[in-house]
Amino acid sequence: MLCRVLSLKVQSHRRQELIDITEEVRSVIRTSSFQHGLCTVYCPHTTAAVTVQEHADPDVAHDILLWLNSIVPKHMEGFRHSEGNSDAHIKSTLVGTSLTLIVQNGEILLGTWQGIFFCEFDGPRQRTVKIQLLGE
Repeated sequence: MLCRVLSLKVQSHRRQELIDITEEVRSVIRTSSFQHGLCTVYCPHTTAAVTVQEHADPDVAHDILLWLNSIVPKHMEGFRHSEGNSDAHIKSTLVGTSLTLIVQNGEILLGTWQGIFFCEFDGPRQRTVKIQLLGE
């Protein structure tokens, strides 16, 4: 049984963006010789998240951010957090900070149109994503 935790650096360039990290996660799996089991992708930041979503059409990422901003605007009356990024904390909570993916024959089992996205809600920043491989 293999259990390994690896890190992936992600650089965001805007305050909010969805960054496709599918190939980077695949590369981590390939270079580890991991073949079968579970891959956990974890975001250890309180103003960012990870998700699986369509990556064939960039308009999907745009629409997700548009919708999140409509329900949690940056400046909402009543926010108390002094850093001015309360919206980013809430968006991170809504999207979530971890994913569990199945790996078979060294490949992540994603749907045809699916990709893994790092969701930046308080950038630009350099971030870290943790990847845990559990299996063989």
